[in-house]
Amino acid sequence: MPMALLALAIAAFGIGTTEFVMMGLLPNVADDLGVSVPTAGHLVSAYALGVVIGAPLLAAVGVRVPRRRMLIALMGLFTLGNLATALAPGYATLLAGRVLAGLPHGAFFGVGAVVAARLVPEGRRARAVATMFLGLTVANIVGVPAATALGQQLGWRATFLVVTAIGLVAVAALAALVPHLPPEGRDGADTGASGALRREVRALGSRQVLLGLLTAVFGFAGVFALYSYLASMVTEVTGLAESSVTVVLALFGVGMTLGALAAGPLTDRALRPTLYGSLAALALVLVAFRFTVHVPWAAMATVVLIGAVGFMTTTPLQMLVMDKARHAPTLAAASNHSAFNLANAGGAWAGGAAIAAGWGWTSPALVGAALAVAGLAIAVTAGVLDRTPPARRSRVVARGSGAEVGADDGAGVR
Repeated sequence: MPMALLALAIAAFGIGTTEFVMMGLLPNVADDLGVSVPTAGHLVSAYALGVVIGAPLLAAVGVRVPRRRMLIALMGLFTLGNLATALAPGYATLLAGRVLAGLPHGAFFGVGAVVAARLVPEGRRARAVATMFLGLTVANIVGVPAATALGQQLGWRATFLVVTAIGLVAVAALAALVPHLPPEGRDGADTGASGALRREVRALGSRQVLLGLLTAVFGFAGVFALYSYLASMVTEVTGLAESSVTVVLALFGVGMTLGALAAGPLTDRALRPTLYGSLAALALVLVAFRFTVHVPWAAMATVVLIGAVGFMTTTPLQMLVMDKARHAPTLAAASNHSAFNLANAGGAWAGGAAIAAGWGWTSPALVGAALAVAGLAIAVTAGVLDRTPPARRSRVVARGSGAEVGADDGAGVR
């Protein structure tokens, strides 16, 4: 694998750490700033809001920027946002810092996925994208627990100063290791920024891309319906001590890493079957957790499985939208991360609503299973609709020396 993938993984490690570490530091932040824990919890939502807004916006702004320069700029903005978070004098400025740190998240992973896929031969594209995502999964095993412990010992500001340093390392690695790559579709009739943006928007409007994004919103929401309340489940139902929560979350991260490692080669071999299988397995394992949560060793084993099959959905979903927007993939790939963050928020809301309705601490597992089934149904529907004659599926109209991306370009998906 090219060394450039290491730079992308380092950046992903920093992004994954800052995204999830705030959850473990909420009591510390609340005490320091004199706000309630629920109020401090808005800092988690602020980051997600930044991702949802920033992913399509920054990807659209940078459609004509060379890829390495774009990655460096996005990681620079991420680093600035974490520095602003660390130095924030009050709650309002901290909230703004979290939004700023979240803005480049989706655009970075979108551009990074496109770059990773361009660095390797056709048959290894999914493995390259999964390698970048390994940084995100390792963050959940090492980065988040270590950063949480650091924040508890030295103060939450120290955590974000360390993440700022990781961002600087990532910027240096991107500058040194990522080769120069022009934007996608540079050779074509629409050579200006407006033409490039039109291609990206047309690709994003493809029926298959939209169905892929909808699959991500529902399918991945199944993971976060449970993950958001995992700590409460293992303490209230399994009977583990609060000190064991860090271990449980690390086990979830181990599962995510295993899922990322498996997803790359499986997606390269058969994209849609990998997506169908991971969503179906996610639904089954979530239902199983409703019963295994009562037995400590079985609960821990199931947590690893949930992390594995849950994260196994991310690579095929990322590759799906990139393949369906093949001639202009950046905006679609970035928007996929907006979909993932909508899934995070929606899954957490649905799981919390089930608990609030009096259905019990284990109800988020069943809610998550239902959401995974909904995602599977959308994915299967998209697959059935995609089985049309190539002449109808790929409407590429030659115009002079360039090409116009059709509404249902389905190249590359098996």
